[in-house]
Amino acid sequence: MRFVARRLLLFVAALTGLSILVFLALRVLPGDVAAVMAGTNATAARIAALRMEMGLDRPLPMQYADWLTGLLHGDLGVSAISGKSVALQVGVRSAVTFPLIVLSLAIALLIGLPLGCAAVITRNRRWRGLLHVIAIIGGAVPALWSGLLLILLFSRGSGLLGLFPSQGFPNDGWASPRRALASLVLPALATGITAGAGIMRYTRAALGDAAQSQAVSMAMACGMTRKQALLRVGLRLSLPQLVSVIGLTFAQMVTGVMVIENLFALPGLGAMLVTDVGNRDLIAVQSELFLLTAFFLLLGLAVDMAHHALDPRLKNASTDLQEVL
Repeated sequence: MRFVARRLLLFVAALTGLSILVFLALRVLPGDVAAVMAGTNATAARIAALRMEMGLDRPLPMQYADWLTGLLHGDLGVSAISGKSVALQVGVRSAVTFPLIVLSLAIALLIGLPLGCAAVITRNRRWRGLLHVIAIIGGAVPALWSGLLLILLFSRGSGLLGLFPSQGFPNDGWASPRRALASLVLPALATGITAGAGIMRYTRAALGDAAQSQAVSMAMACGMTRKQALLRVGLRLSLPQLVSVIGLTFAQMVTGVMVIENLFALPGLGAMLVTDVGNRDLIAVQSELFLLTAFFLLLGLAVDMAHHALDPRLKNASTDLQEVL
């Protein structure tokens, strides 16, 4: 309980600090959202009136306090350009971005974990060398380039096989699940292949270290084959490390899929953030960036908790430290 309480306090402190950084960083950017809204031919009086109406003429501490109060009540504000609720827009765009991230991570795990284990288990040098080459090539290919290659191979209209759509998302969203899922296949593959190569390398390294441990040797002495000992004992020993790697990979995908969304013309959070930054919509951008930072911190907290629960050595270390204190 003390460990959880400490982590929660650190989470709140980090979230508060990042909210201040996001708020101040956007105020440093050149441009004025009031001038953008008023138009190119607006007078200075019109711009000043808009600044007063939006509260941009007040001191920064007051603006930050109002924004933070709204966040605590679940109010992300209203877009200064579109006039729509930021929370509603984020919810609609998240229905595209987060399924894409989950599908990409699933593809990465299906590629990385089996091939990483196979690279340690196999005794065939040629097969091991082939897996090593696959890991290097998969990690070296940028997601943007692999996305273009997948479009040329599998997209409808311009691809050789014409299996999946390469642009857009259904207007009715997930009301048409087959069309929605089909539109995410190619971007998920573009992101998942690169991430899967990274997971494959980490899995091979972690399982390779576990293979040299006494626990695996003891399991083999008890009658298990080398393959059984590696999969049942070695993989379990490597699980805490792999959980941390998978958590970091998931966090990296949040920013990685934003580039892929633009390539495949998906109406996700990436396109929304780029548009709002270009329009200097500070109210929307600061809430969107805050949600992204909060998601990163929450994911890190979840990985930390899972790592502590899976590794009994951390529990024993915490108990010993408490006894010393």
